[in-house]
Amino acid sequence: MRDIKITDVRAVPGDSAFLLDDGKTTIMYDSGFAFTGYRVAENISNILGERELDYVFLTHSHYDHALGSVYAKRRWQNAKVVAGDYATRIFAKPTARAVMRDLDGKFAQQCGVNEYEDLIDELCVDIEVKDGDIINAGDMKIRAVALPGHTKCSVGYYIKENKLLLGTETIGVYGGDKGVVVPSYLIGYNTALESIRRIKLMDIDNILVPHYGLLSKSETADYLAVAEESAVSTAEDIASILRAGGSDGDAFEYFKNRFYHGYIRSIYPIDAMTLNTSIMIKLIRKEILGQEI
Repeated sequence: MRDIKITDVRAVPGDSAFLLDDGKTTIMYDSGFAFTGYRVAENISNILGERELDYVFLTHSHYDHALGSVYAKRRWQNAKVVAGDYATRIFAKPTARAVMRDLDGKFAQQCGVNEYEDLIDELCVDIEVKDGDIINAGDMKIRAVALPGHTKCSVGYYIKENKLLLGTETIGVYGGDKGVVVPSYLIGYNTALESIRRIKLMDIDNILVPHYGLLSKSETADYLAVAEESAVSTAEDIASILRAGGSDGDAFEYFKNRFYHGYIRSIYPIDAMTLNTSIMIKLIRKEILGQEI
């Protein structure tokens, strides 16, 4: 087993970008925003020196994870972008790129960045993967694990030899404190639960968590336990609010008051949180309450 060095290369809170390096092959795991794309690439370049970036592994197609890949490709033209096969279709949609561009621009302004080079239309995937596909990245044998729930294209990457999972937000957004995992199921509540339960059956010692970093073995066990409990209890609480005649706005305030503080507030742009929570509430109406949406 080769040791894998994992380095945080994020430029601002809310970015999701980490560098994996086993001494032979280098992988960027998620790539951050467009407006931080060149800064993340510079962070990686400062670490690698004259060495090449070989791969960019994307967990899904959302702007805070995928857009920086284009800027990395400008710096390392031979780097291969790996993503779920459905992500390719998302990147090709002008409407999807427009949403990414809008959200990226809004958060850029919140961070004091008003102008930056827009390369979003260059988004691409070089290697499409399905569940079970193996990527031979140098000496690292990495298995794609489809984990739908957050998005249709959500995929984790499992390095069995190291018992390491490169995770995805379908599991939930880690809050930095024990007991805080923010649910984020945007295409299916039950689908997300199935993905979480699948992961819990895998032989995993550590998870590299988007927006946070590498969890220890004990932190990984706690994260997985809390992820399922948090997904279920949040859905049940929102369903109870709606059953009692509460509005979507009431359900949103419950979610915001429960989760939107501390570390989560620092990494979760308010526009994205508002959009994502509204989608979750609609899913709960459909899947738990049986309402048409």
